[in-house]
Amino acid sequence: MILLASQSPRRKAILKFIGLSFRVVKPLNIRESHMPGETPAKMVRRLALEKAGVVSRRYPSQWVLGADTVVFCKKKIFGKPRNREEATRMLKMLQGRTHEVWTGVAFLGPRTRPKIHVEKTKVTFARIPAKEMFSYLKSREPYDKAGSYDIQGTAREWIEKWEGDYFNILGLPVVWLIPAINRIKKRINYSAKF
Repeated sequence: MILLASQSPRRKAILKFIGLSFRVVKPLNIRESHMPGETPAKMVRRLALEKAGVVSRRYPSQWVLGADTVVFCKKKIFGKPRNREEATRMLKMLQGRTHEVWTGVAFLGPRTRPKIHVEKTKVTFARIPAKEMFSYLKSREPYDKAGSYDIQGTAREWIEKWEGDYFNILGLPVVWLIPAINRIKKRINYSAKF
């Protein structure tokens, strides 16, 4: 069983979808903030490793999966909006443009070096009708998602196209994740023989 250092409902759904046994352990005392001069790739890599590291120190004999996702548009990094004003600014900047979704993933296991990966997916939004945006911002949907949207929710109507791993937009790059998990399973099975 892998420990998931994330409470994201979308990440949990992805792991269930690919048939992985896991348990959620909340990573404590992680400040999901952008450091000065940090690129989106470096930010998600650092935070994924920090989240996995916090949980791994509590459970050193377990494999731990940490992840972090941000949206990058016009040289600005967007995490989860703290309020309606932030969500409004994010959506107004994303509409009618192509942006990038960056996810960092870190696997930590006993007596092994961390396995770290960063994935980028491009997403193009159409213009968002003012009435739809107003109604959307009154709902709960925008407020626990990087960039204020979920590709499986209301925002799917505004997406014209994406380039890359669809699941990366949800928070875990499955194209990289499945082979990585299979390698870990082989390693665990090999170790168990000796």
